[in-house]
Amino acid sequence: MPNLTHRTLEVNGIELHVAEQGTGRPVVLCHGFPGLWFTWRHQMDALSAAGYRVIAPDMRGYGRSSAPADASGYDREHTVADMVGLLDALGIDQAVFGGHDFGAHLVWDLPAWAPGRVRALMQLSVPRTPRLPVQPSIGFAHLASRHFAHVHYFQEPGVADAELNGSPRLFLAKILHALSGANRYLDCWEFPSEGNGYLDVLPDPPALPWPWLTEDEFEYYVDEFTRTGFTGGLNWYRAEDAVWAQNEVLHDKPIEVPTVFVAGSKDPVLEMMGRDPFAAMRARVPGLVDAHVVEGAGHFVQMEKPDEVNAILLDFLAELDG
Repeated sequence: MPNLTHRTLEVNGIELHVAEQGTGRPVVLCHGFPGLWFTWRHQMDALSAAGYRVIAPDMRGYGRSSAPADASGYDREHTVADMVGLLDALGIDQAVFGGHDFGAHLVWDLPAWAPGRVRALMQLSVPRTPRLPVQPSIGFAHLASRHFAHVHYFQEPGVADAELNGSPRLFLAKILHALSGANRYLDCWEFPSEGNGYLDVLPDPPALPWPWLTEDEFEYYVDEFTRTGFTGGLNWYRAEDAVWAQNEVLHDKPIEVPTVFVAGSKDPVLEMMGRDPFAAMRARVPGLVDAHVVEGAGHFVQMEKPDEVNAILLDFLAELDG
């Protein structure tokens, strides 16, 4: 990756590691679980080559950034303050924000939480949905009464941590493949919650390399999560009740900044979002310019089909700048 730089910033009481590439208008890319700044490597190359300054942090809890031990450190006040602090530390007034998975959850909230700091949104895989009528943990428990639900399994501190930290290579291979265009993730729902861990219910993956992930790329994830463990990422799930409460007034505020949405046609997340998640999103995002479905891709659409995703993002950015 030419001209890629790394630095660690003192932001919002933590150390935030960021990778940067290029110069020009700033674009901040926020990953999810189990991700790293490296999740955006294909976008960083393409967007920086087109004249943008691309900034990809290891979100709090991940990689080379600080990982507070308590889940209260991952609520919306803290995660928004990280992004505002990042802009302040880099001398940026306003940026385009992109998000994937839990990064998308955060980025959807930024226009309401940090008005004036968000120029536009580029959202992947997780559409904007209505506010849940009950605490997320209650919904998670209901899911777990019917089948294995990772969001419920992750709630008790220490349990999932011990399992995943004990087998980072196996877990990463299983989860990355199951959520990809192989579309095997919902096999988990065939198992009961009782007596099962996450590794028990995830399907076995084929040997690497895969068409969208090389052995060297996979080893970067393994090395980082072997070093850090998964507790920081799991704490984003454990903070969901707090985020839900903090968003009581703000969640359904219309998102009016220009927005593009991209998802893979085989993303299991879309299958879990109801009959027409795109209609629900359009009703809440009047700034939505377009929504794209990339054929054959799964949850990691930006890694599985980088050329298609990059073309969509670059077209959106060009219209924004035009």
